[in-house]
Amino acid sequence: MKRSLSPRQWPFVLVLFAALSFLTFFWYGRTHQDTRFQAFAEGFFLDEVQANPIHFHYTIDNPSAYGVDESSLTLPVYQAGSAASEVYALTQAKENLNAIDPGTLNPANRQLYDLLDSYLTAAASVAAYPYFSEPLSPSSGIPSELPILLSEYRLDDKADIENYLSILTQIPGYFDGLLLYEQEKAQAGLFMSDQTADRVIRQCAELLDSSSLKDGNHFLQITFKERLQRLIDEKILTEKEAASYESEHNRLLTTMVVPAYGRLADGLTILKGSGKKTCGLAGQQGGRDYYRALVRLRTGSYRDIDEIKRLLAKDLRFNYESLVALLSANPWLKDMIADTPSLLPEMTPEEILADLQSEIGKEYPPIPAGRDSAPIRSTIKYVDASLEAYSAPAFYMMPPIDNICNNLICLNARDTEDDLALFTTLAHEGYPGHLYQTVYSKRYQEQENVLPLGSVLYYGGFVEGWAMYVELDSFDRAITLARESHPEAAAYYQVCRLDRQFRLGLYSLLDIAIHYDNASFEDVQKLCYCLGINDSASLAALYQYIAEEPCNYLKYYLGYLEILELKKQAAVLWSEPDQVTAVYNDTDFLYRFHSFLLQNGPADYRTLAKRLGAT
Repeated sequence: MKRSLSPRQWPFVLVLFAALSFLTFFWYGRTHQDTRFQAFAEGFFLDEVQANPIHFHYTIDNPSAYGVDESSLTLPVYQAGSAASEVYALTQAKENLNAIDPGTLNPANRQLYDLLDSYLTAAASVAAYPYFSEPLSPSSGIPSELPILLSEYRLDDKADIENYLSILTQIPGYFDGLLLYEQEKAQAGLFMSDQTADRVIRQCAELLDSSSLKDGNHFLQITFKERLQRLIDEKILTEKEAASYESEHNRLLTTMVVPAYGRLADGLTILKGSGKKTCGLAGQQGGRDYYRALVRLRTGSYRDIDEIKRLLAKDLRFNYESLVALLSANPWLKDMIADTPSLLPEMTPEEILADLQSEIGKEYPPIPAGRDSAPIRSTIKYVDASLEAYSAPAFYMMPPIDNICNNLICLNARDTEDDLALFTTLAHEGYPGHLYQTVYSKRYQEQENVLPLGSVLYYGGFVEGWAMYVELDSFDRAITLARESHPEAAAYYQVCRLDRQFRLGLYSLLDIAIHYDNASFEDVQKLCYCLGINDSASLAALYQYIAEEPCNYLKYYLGYLEILELKKQAAVLWSEPDQVTAVYNDTDFLYRFHSFLLQNGPADYRTLAKRLGAT
């Protein structure tokens, strides 16, 4: 027998129906927005990572898992006037992102949304000044970076070899595009100074030296042959196939790559004299505004320039006064500084890295387990002697995001001769520096199923700030290792650490002075003379380097100081008012703070401060 609802039951049913409808639409709205964001983030990631086949190869180990045919990727060739279109593309991406309601996203997606939103805003602010960037910078530009990337290009099979050789054929067009961009910079009155141009021209001749290629002893030839030999040993290649590839490689270097470097050098020679006569960005129209935007993008700091100056000046004053006091109390330290004695136990780079790795357990969290439980391996090698003049003291080659087990640290023998420099450099690049931070972050994101978006958003202020933070911390470990045999090591290493901080703080302030306040070399010279730094040749080289690399020192040292500011904020949030000072160096507090940074970075410091406040 069918029964109908009574009049008293109808209101209840209608309310229930309305509630269910609301919950259904609410659930659909949230999941739909998450799906939209994930699609947007994945598309953005793939667009960015496929923009350059070399960077793609370093980022992705298994292209098929991402639906990408790696052989179809080509080097980005600059087209006339396209520098101005970058800001439009970034603005469009931000508008598409903002069409998604962040309030409806799940917590993980909301964090990524905020990160991408702030990044696009900062990047668009920089892109609004299309001819201020310098892709040919002598210290970090494409001419010097490309040979290093080619020499370490991963060759696991024949497809990798074919892709690598294909890239060599594209270098002439790639360099022609770079020269076209430089010509447009010159038309805008923003071409590099003649002194910088001379350095790049000299680089082009020295890095791709025809005589060394003819003799078969160029480092690109040597490293390629070594990688082919490994494939022969693994039965992936025959001796005959390897010989054929080696012959083709030599042909392409001689007929494609060397002429491309030569044409670039000739083009820069023609453009000399057509650019800026002053080195600092502040001397150009719009330069100060560009610098302000660049500081925000490169360092991740949202402080205004005057506040950054105050933060740096306060730190500089403290380090200078501490250094003077320590030297006054221990006059014998001046002779030690001049002698740079070896006080640490004799250790190979591999033994140093192993020691540093063994010591991170108390104050740093262990690296999360991977899905395949594969061990984390590290290789240390020295850059070829021909690259020493153009390479950093050391650098860490980031592994692919889908295969982070094999890690490479490259050292520059010229800059890591003394044992303390080698020790602290390996802390910076290895444990608990770049290697540890990178692998931890990737493993943590893997565990939490976080989208790989952060891999294409570069937060130099966090990455280098973290490495500087742990490098300076490693002086304490060096003291522990050395003082049993050398009681004087404690005071000496304290002086070395203070001197390192003082110089980095000073160079960071000079970066602002040159690029924001339009300080001349004479202005810098007077300031440094007052601080007891009176080597004119070294100061001229320093001025030239800072002029060519705006924000580089700030990326390291302001990033470090921002981490210290976060540390103070964490101490206040996580302890009782009367225990803030005591907890600052407590092992449990440090473990928690480092875990927070590793799990929430890389990111800009405004985002990190916001997340810290929510803990």
